[in-house]
Amino acid sequence: MAVFGCAGCGAALTVAVSRVVRPVHLADSHWEMLHPPLLEAGTYAVDHERFGAPWRTWEEVGAAEAAARGYFVEFWGNLSDGPPDTLLFAPGDLPGTALIPERNEGHCLGIDGSGGPNLACLDCGRPVGWRIDDCGQWQVARLLPEAVRLPGPPERPVMDWAELTAEGALWPGLGEYRHIPAGVALAHAVVATGGGPVVAAPGPVAGLFGRALAALLPAGTGATRLDLAGPGLGEPDAELVLVPVHPQTGEVWRPGGGAVPVPVEAALWAELAFPVHRTRLPAVGGLPPGVERDDPLPPHPPARPSGNAYRYTVARLPVGREPWLRALHARWH
Repeated sequence: MAVFGCAGCGAALTVAVSRVVRPVHLADSHWEMLHPPLLEAGTYAVDHERFGAPWRTWEEVGAAEAAARGYFVEFWGNLSDGPPDTLLFAPGDLPGTALIPERNEGHCLGIDGSGGPNLACLDCGRPVGWRIDDCGQWQVARLLPEAVRLPGPPERPVMDWAELTAEGALWPGLGEYRHIPAGVALAHAVVATGGGPVVAAPGPVAGLFGRALAALLPAGTGATRLDLAGPGLGEPDAELVLVPVHPQTGEVWRPGGGAVPVPVEAALWAELAFPVHRTRLPAVGGLPPGVERDDPLPPHPPARPSGNAYRYTVARLPVGREPWLRALHARWH
């Protein structure tokens, strides 16, 4: 675990935390809605993208600079000229900070940091980052990399795939927002097809991606098969396989047999690979967790992959400039 301290006075700003991958949920949000915390308590992530004011238009930035920042297709209205490499935390994990009263700007039901850093070190008052909880934005605390130092002990060792599976570490996630990582995975799947026809394997894969793939890609013979692969599953029997991204390192699980991997956020992949079975049969000795008391309601329809997350992901890939992919860019809303 690691504890971040103030670069000015050395006071501890955070509780002990462990590093995880930057959540893909930042690829989308929903205006006029309050969002939950972006990260779980006890974790932090590094956001290499620039954050906050000042802002510049795409015309001011230009295609060459945008590409150097990792944007290959225009997406959203402006690009941030704020600092890169901010550190993301769950808001409750920064007990050594306090809000700066005169910087509580927000557009609706909370604060958004639009007036500059609104968090200060509790001991010395040095501005160290932002607290964000306005509607339409993920609840998160961001620390400026130059405002903090890392005096704590080494972080926990990186778990291998067997440990992650055995300890259930692939499962935590923002399940009610799974359409966002689904949109990110959809973009990678479409890119992997090269624009050719693809058929999703029956079951959870077809339920989540089937309609979107049919809307984006042409039908035809010789379609590529898309299925699941990863730890705990057998050898892949498809040309394209949905595989998990390591939640600590961002490493993509590598399949065998020449299959092409399509990266999927770990929690979403686990939900697809190991769906929870809920029995509807009577049980002796009371009702255990998961048993439904009455006749089951019709199953909820699977989440529709996020169009914003799809377009955001395509815009961050160099192949996004290819004519065939640009033609699809706005088709998934």
